[in-house]
Amino acid sequence: MKGSTLFQVLAILSVIGSVLSKECTNTPTQLSSHTFRYQLLKSQNETWKQEMFAHYHLIPTDDSAWSDLLPRKILRQEADELSWSMMYKKMKNPGSFKVGGDFLKEISLHDVRLDSDSIQGRAQETNLKYLLMLDVDNLVWSFRKTANLPTPGKPYGGWEAPDVELRGHFVGHYLSATAQMWASTHNDTLKEKMSAVVSALSACQKKMGTGYLSAFSSELFDRFEAIKPVWAPYYTIHKILAGLLDQYTFANDAQALDMTTWMVEYFYNRVQNVIRTHTVERHWLSLNEETGGMNDVLYRLFAITGNPKHLLLAHLFDKPCFLGLLAVQADDISGFHANTHIPIVIGSQMRYEVTGDPLYKTISTFFMDIVNSSHCYATGGTSVSEFWSDPKRLASTLQTENEESCTTYNMLKVSRHLFRWTKEVAYADYYERALTNGVLGIQRGTEPGVMIYMLPQGRGVSKAVSYHKWGTPFNSFWCCYGTGIESFSKLGDSIYFEEEGSIPSLYIIQYVSSTLDWKSGKIVLNQKVIPVVSSDPYLRVTLTSSSKEGSEQLSTLNLRIPIWTSSKGAKATLNAQNLNLPAPGSFLQVKWSGGDKLTLNLPISIRTEQIKDDRPEYASVRAILYGPYLLSGYSSGDWDIKTGSTGSDADWISPVPAAYNNHLVTFSQESGESTFVLTNMNQTIRMEKFPKAGTDAAIRATFRIIFDDTLEKISSIEEAIGKTVMLESFDYPGMVLVQQGTENNLVVTDPPKDTATSSFGIVHGLDGKDNSVSLESVTQKGCYIYSGINYSSSVGMKLSCNSSSSSSEAGFSQATSFRMNNGLSAYHPISFVAKGGSRNYLMVPLQSVRDESYSVYFNMQP
Repeated sequence: MKGSTLFQVLAILSVIGSVLSKECTNTPTQLSSHTFRYQLLKSQNETWKQEMFAHYHLIPTDDSAWSDLLPRKILRQEADELSWSMMYKKMKNPGSFKVGGDFLKEISLHDVRLDSDSIQGRAQETNLKYLLMLDVDNLVWSFRKTANLPTPGKPYGGWEAPDVELRGHFVGHYLSATAQMWASTHNDTLKEKMSAVVSALSACQKKMGTGYLSAFSSELFDRFEAIKPVWAPYYTIHKILAGLLDQYTFANDAQALDMTTWMVEYFYNRVQNVIRTHTVERHWLSLNEETGGMNDVLYRLFAITGNPKHLLLAHLFDKPCFLGLLAVQADDISGFHANTHIPIVIGSQMRYEVTGDPLYKTISTFFMDIVNSSHCYATGGTSVSEFWSDPKRLASTLQTENEESCTTYNMLKVSRHLFRWTKEVAYADYYERALTNGVLGIQRGTEPGVMIYMLPQGRGVSKAVSYHKWGTPFNSFWCCYGTGIESFSKLGDSIYFEEEGSIPSLYIIQYVSSTLDWKSGKIVLNQKVIPVVSSDPYLRVTLTSSSKEGSEQLSTLNLRIPIWTSSKGAKATLNAQNLNLPAPGSFLQVKWSGGDKLTLNLPISIRTEQIKDDRPEYASVRAILYGPYLLSGYSSGDWDIKTGSTGSDADWISPVPAAYNNHLVTFSQESGESTFVLTNMNQTIRMEKFPKAGTDAAIRATFRIIFDDTLEKISSIEEAIGKTVMLESFDYPGMVLVQQGTENNLVVTDPPKDTATSSFGIVHGLDGKDNSVSLESVTQKGCYIYSGINYSSSVGMKLSCNSSSSSSEAGFSQATSFRMNNGLSAYHPISFVAKGGSRNYLMVPLQSVRDESYSVYFNMQP
């Protein structure tokens, strides 16, 4: 081939021919959004549909953004190289590839077990319960319908509904997730369920008889190839192929591999027909509709089969117009649909791994650099309303629709590949940050099948009030549900990596309580991590091991020293002997034998990070992190923090003592047929209906008892009866309940100089009932916090005296008596109070927040 060196490089990208003047498009931009496409296709407004589809695939992004960077004098290949036979000839001898370098080897999920009491272990268990809840017949209903087979059960809703063009995508994810979860747990019930899904799909494929397998008819591919409106059929096919391949990889299901290769043969023939009938250019044009990670799964398949057809088809799904941008290192991804294109980069990484072509290592390295430097939030996530915005302009994007969960799932794959290739700690640090903040918090606590689509990052936002809100177990099935169930099925896959050799080497890159059956090292390694707390600013890890019977093997352990720690105060011991620790951002290397014990204590400190925005007016917009944990502050939109002028963190942020959880209370009262709770509503006190845990209402109904003797401690709230206290609002730390005289509303404000007006005696309830208390004013004996009688909706609270009350004595006793229970909300083990301009903020890890309103960025001023 003649031409410039750069052209030779790019010619590999496109397999044959030039990659110049290709459309690379999100046309129209809104249609690339899964959210928008679902809304459009469900709409009954035919005029709107026609308007949106009128310019389908006809509005390219600016090709010159990358093509103008190429040399003008480029010699094109001979015309016969555009033929299918020429392409196949190029791929027929894959053995000539020099497969890439000294990669770290993955540790099998079969060999890692998470501790059930770890954050990761609880998340995995929650996900396992959801996978077991789903019904096989309901999952495969649309596949059977497409194959004209009987359809017992009923189809699920949401994006798996029978009238949704993306149906079947979640089933592919389910195959991947169950394969990974079975490897992680060896749960027999799950094994039976996933095998039943594979068998059902195999029956569908055999019934159709062509190799085709999907939950929709092949007519969608007719439209795809004709460049007519259709919702991403190859996206769904990728999920099905990947799921079947994972069933083979993790569960050794040979039937699943046969199904995969038969499917690929069908699509190989379809793509071949398009190129022979039209041109390869026509095929490239069709790739402007999202195709998921088709290149990725096909490269993975080729690594198993060695079949050159699989390699060629993988190349043909390497979207050249996008990879071309990255090949010439143009920082121009703004406006692209993020989750359409990250999987293409992952596929290019697999191209590097199976062919050794260094261009694709360069592409993904550059891609990771530009996303991380210009498009990444403090969570490690990226995208706003599913798209990449202008580089280093993120302050303008903070809202509810930030960080599509799918993008974080896929960015973790990108960083994982890069770490395996390079062993650079920076990629492992990124993985920890994105997993900790962008994945572990997308479940709603331990509720199976309740997850989010977007991770809001604006001011006073909530996971519960974004566009999608929380999903539901049987009627959502968004793209992010699919990646979600996979994420929580493979939490053990990136804790450990290994290098084989005469002295095997283990890399420990995530500190997660777990057990590893390390085959190469011939040991069982136990990693125990003490849960991180704000009152003890250290990550504390202990490693122990036992040799397998009859085997002794010297090995090397490499422990990540994360960039967020510091050398000062760090300590490591091996069998009680101190070790020299390297600087943060490197690995501690230890020679290891069975029976050894290592302890690692790494300091954790508060630090702030400026948002990725280079405009001077946003220099004060910063996120607050504690080690790898991004802290969020409970807030309805306030975001001003005063840091003081000394530069010391102690001036503006302090940890919440663990003992404070013993001091949290909620006061409730029955009225009519409802239960009401004492609540701080915009700094006035009202009785509101009993709330659901994990909500704004729950934190507003929680108060901390502050004793007159500030050194006093209690182990149970009953010990507070008979004592004088102030009541601090849980979400307004530093502010207390204050009386304003009898018959006036109670408020929440800064403690007055005369604390008597904010002090109350907790006494046995005036109604005489067990477990009942009343709150008596210290300054006005005989006056109590008073609600009302037989109220049925929210009611303002006041201080009232029996002598001045218009109610009967029995009514007064009822209105001033409450049940005092443990607080509806509790302090997270990692909790801080940050000083604000007009109020203080309770700061907790973003991953722990459920429905509560929060902010993750703050305007930080001296």
